[in-house]
Amino acid sequence: MLPDADQGREWAEQELSRPVYQAAEPTLLERFWRWVGNFFTELLNGIAGFDPTVGVVLLAVGAAAVLAAAVFLVRPRLNARRRREVFDSGEVRIAVDHRRLAEEAAARAEWDTAVTERLRAIIRSAEERVVLEPRPGRTAAEAGQILAGSFPSASDEIIWLARRFDDVRYGHLPATSGDAERAGVLDALLERLSPAVPSPARNTLAVPR
Repeated sequence: MLPDADQGREWAEQELSRPVYQAAEPTLLERFWRWVGNFFTELLNGIAGFDPTVGVVLLAVGAAAVLAAAVFLVRPRLNARRRREVFDSGEVRIAVDHRRLAEEAAARAEWDTAVTERLRAIIRSAEERVVLEPRPGRTAAEAGQILAGSFPSASDEIIWLARRFDDVRYGHLPATSGDAERAGVLDALLERLSPAVPSPARNTLAVPR
């Protein structure tokens, strides 16, 4: 059954009042609401002379167009606000596996994969050495801050790689061969370094390599 004019507007208002749409920038949302109001005003004025059945169909199509436009405008902002996790859900590879994937990707000149897998190798290695506590959902920035404090002599490079990871994986800014090489040098350096501040967990559970 097709909606009448009032029901069509009510559906649009209910959909656009959901929290996900409120997460968009206020100025964008305000502009969009003004556009919605103008759209329905013009649509209702335009269908006044049509057969009622045709008018209802046009109104339903218009409501669907409004919802599609809302999703198109808001979804990129919602994606940008998603938590930028380092590891994919359910990923259980160890440091050696990520390091191998990074090297294989570099051999194929797949620089994005080489850079992202290298940071994953560094983080997994830190977890295995009990420098980092394993924790699902950790972001590159979070891991970078902790590792920078544990390895102060390499802190600048650690922060650089954490940011480069987000640029590549979430910002769609392609990595270069230089990025991959620089990340590999950092990985090798951290494997040779000992953490500056031993943690209680490391003292009781493991000995750093």
